[in-house]
Amino acid sequence: MERFDWDDLRFFLAVARSGRLTAAARRLGADHATVSRRITSLEESLKAKLFERRPQGYALTGHGEQLLAKAESMETEALAIQSEIGGADMALSGTVRIGAPDGFGSTFLAPRFAGFAKAYPGLELQLIAMPRLLSLSKREADVAITLAPPKEGKVVARKLCDYRLGLYASQDYLDAMPPIAAAEDLFAHRIVGYIDDLIFTPELDYLDEVAKGLRAQIQSSSVLAQMNAVAAGAGIGVIHHFMAVDEPRLVPVLAESVSITRSFWLLVHADLKDVARVRAVVDFIVRESKANRALLMGEAMAGAGRAVVAAD
Repeated sequence: MERFDWDDLRFFLAVARSGRLTAAARRLGADHATVSRRITSLEESLKAKLFERRPQGYALTGHGEQLLAKAESMETEALAIQSEIGGADMALSGTVRIGAPDGFGSTFLAPRFAGFAKAYPGLELQLIAMPRLLSLSKREADVAITLAPPKEGKVVARKLCDYRLGLYASQDYLDAMPPIAAAEDLFAHRIVGYIDDLIFTPELDYLDEVAKGLRAQIQSSSVLAQMNAVAAGAGIGVIHHFMAVDEPRLVPVLAESVSITRSFWLLVHADLKDVARVRAVVDFIVRESKANRALLMGEAMAGAGRAVVAAD
């Protein structure tokens, strides 16, 4: 058998996980022609077809599935070598990709990156802050923040923290609309919330918990877009307290009777949990979450004396 280039396996794994040359090329920092050439080279050296080329993307053949398991084992060993045998400077360099819900990623994590980046100048941080679940097994992220523990997969999970949400509106909106004394009064108001068929996890389905049958007339897949719409007077929405605290246009509604608690979970692929750069990022996220418990639970807002609007 012709000897193959071990480095071709990086290209194989990227295509196997993404299903597309362009996506694999972006992940590897290469162009799609290079990725295609490396895949072809690997197939020729192994004398086996690894992918079916289809209009919708690349699908693994039987030989490809066999190689995937072995290539992932080799990847795991390579990561262990880098972490355990490589020097400290080497171990704390490279890229760590973090996946998080858009609210937590954009308004909580991102503003706290500055100090961490100064402490670890050799690290490159990539934050994917968007309303979707990311696959650790496909290496879409190295560390993921989710709203529920995983049901399966080679993942190490820990509960990160609880957080609370409540109803908010702008004062201008409340002044122009009927008073709100109880949750039932919300049916006479415009509600801002998620697009039902784009809710990616049941933990985001808040409205029935507020009032059975309550539905949103203004909808977005992004909680940041919802918050901006509510702050501008579009209606009433369920907003994280830690996001609302820095938006002076938001006024709590029914704070005494409506309080929603959820949890963030921190997930790491089992193969990466002992890699030094990943450990450093995990420790940073855990430390910041613990230090800001009052903010995440909405206790900081109570201390700030934000007004609560009910009737009149």
